[in-house]
Amino acid sequence: MKITKDLYQGSLALLTDFYQLTMAYAYWKSGKAEQEAVFNLFFRKHPFQGGFTIAAGLDYIVDYCKNFQFSEEDLSYLATMQGKDGELLFESGFLDYLRKMKFSCDIDAVEEGTVVFPNTPLVRVKGPLIQCQLLETPLLNIINFQSLIATKASRINLAAQGEPVLEFGLRRAQGIDGGLAASRAAYIGGCSSTSNVMAGKLFGIPVSGTHAHSWIMSFETELEAFEAYADAFPDQSIFLVDTYDTVNGIRNAIKVGNALRSKGKEMVGIRIDSGDLAYFSNVAREMLDEAGFPDAKIVASNDLDEHIITSLKGQEASINVWGVGTKLVTAFDQPALGGVYKLSAIKNENGEWIPKIKLSQQSLKINIPGVHTVKRFFSKGKAVADMIYLEDQELNPQAALIIDPNDPTRRKRMMPAFYQEEILLKPIFNQGKLIYKLPTINQIREKVQAQLESLDKTHKRLVNPHLYPIGLEENLHHLRMELVLKAKQIDKDNESEK
Repeated sequence: MKITKDLYQGSLALLTDFYQLTMAYAYWKSGKAEQEAVFNLFFRKHPFQGGFTIAAGLDYIVDYCKNFQFSEEDLSYLATMQGKDGELLFESGFLDYLRKMKFSCDIDAVEEGTVVFPNTPLVRVKGPLIQCQLLETPLLNIINFQSLIATKASRINLAAQGEPVLEFGLRRAQGIDGGLAASRAAYIGGCSSTSNVMAGKLFGIPVSGTHAHSWIMSFETELEAFEAYADAFPDQSIFLVDTYDTVNGIRNAIKVGNALRSKGKEMVGIRIDSGDLAYFSNVAREMLDEAGFPDAKIVASNDLDEHIITSLKGQEASINVWGVGTKLVTAFDQPALGGVYKLSAIKNENGEWIPKIKLSQQSLKINIPGVHTVKRFFSKGKAVADMIYLEDQELNPQAALIIDPNDPTRRKRMMPAFYQEEILLKPIFNQGKLIYKLPTINQIREKVQAQLESLDKTHKRLVNPHLYPIGLEENLHHLRMELVLKAKQIDKDNESEK
């Protein structure tokens, strides 16, 4: 998939926040543009009050970075910008610098479809400060949205307990690109198909759909509408039965089903889009079974989400397929993941990495300093803990203590001899060159299912999930605390001098 070719003819470099460009200009003016830095993209809380998040969007990031450049049209636009004093905002030398700039960063990231947890880097960007800064907004835009939708889709599919979930939210999605990205992420998260035909073309997602109430209403009778649809699609007829009267609609579907059968064809099923879904699905199942259609599917739709599906399951509704739209593609109950992108280290004139700390009155918002990565521990195929550690830190081969970054009293000692390990950040770009082989969308989708299988069921509960252990390696914890105390002491010293 090539977003710059298929969806947008031209450069995407200006798809950013204005302050990224003002900072870039200030870096250039101060001589810091080429100073090396490390930024980490991560989130602080799981969406939907859940116990896991699905990383998605890396394919888009690869495409964005491969095509990252400022076009002449971009530079012409920037050349017209004026400051509050009426003077041109950017010098021609800066614009010339942007014109010649080539993407040269290292990017490491968790693979798409990986189950991830708060505070762990999903993407790590290392390279010239100006380039790292300019990547902040587009990377957040891509990862935040697609990870949010993939996670929502996974939750909905967990609630459906293996039954097919059809995504058909395009008409309610947040714009054209939002609809396409949502369809892609929903499929990754476990949905079996999409109604979005363009997403089917661009991403290779199976497409599905039947007919709307308007089809029924365009005929004199519901029966005529069903007959005409069966004539057009004898091998894939699913009839929407609730336009007028659901029970009578089921009867008409059975009549047309019998007519199809006499021609050697078979009705696929019915769809119910309104009313008491539990009640009418059970009525439909009984009527279809009695009429000799035990294999006919019952598709349900109507503002479904994981909680309504769980409720319908509890009511023993006879639903085989779930159509989910609005509440999936808009992440209805939480509109944003809340991912952030923070500077964690910068290289000095001696070539040494200097860890950087950002303070806050909220401990949750104090970043993790240094050039760090994340390792996952497994026991008997199950993920048991994640450890964030300094990349160049020599770890204790006997045991590693991990400390919760938000609650230092929560600690867990990991004994490597009893666990298998995996480093989650994989090299994607090296000095601007792509070194990672992108998986297919179906491979990513399969990875999601394998990752969810590796989680204990307590972490997958929709309500009050068990907290997965995630912590800083002991040395990183001490470094963080040392930098926090040092920064606070500097603030106190400055206050005392006033």
